[in-house]
Amino acid sequence: MRIGLYPGTFDPVTLGHRDIIKRAAALVDRLVIGVAINRDKGPLFSLEERVAMLEAEARQLSRDTGAEIVVHPFENLLIDCARDVGASVIVRGLRAVSDFEYEYQMVGMNRVLDDSVETVFLMAEARHQAIASKLVKEIARLGGDVSKFVSTEVNTALRARFS
Repeated sequence: MRIGLYPGTFDPVTLGHRDIIKRAAALVDRLVIGVAINRDKGPLFSLEERVAMLEAEARQLSRDTGAEIVVHPFENLLIDCARDVGASVIVRGLRAVSDFEYEYQMVGMNRVLDDSVETVFLMAEARHQAIASKLVKEIARLGGDVSKFVSTEVNTALRARFS
């Protein structure tokens, strides 16, 4: 069984993330969405809230695609998380060239730590390339409409958080 790991903080999950999840699920037998507990980023949503949002997205995408998609929170090294879930592939989404430099360094470090785990990059669809969780949160905080960037459920959660 080919298992892929798509890690991130997903604070909140966006339509860009959803696009990568859907396309990554077509490449593996099982896709694990790794929700990072990155305390340094100071997330808007708690781990439990982010996991719940992703589980709702995963259920819908599993129904739509027939793929097995599960959500797994983690706080250890990415490469250790990959080992924990049995992933042979780490999936990373790229929006712009600026993402590539950081991701390139991560791949190099991960290859030194465990060269049996490959990293695959998926470019976000053109209509999703500008979407960043940080910008979505800022727009929502300032009362803007983020319905073009997130699912209805996430939009509702953002409006509730900033009301």
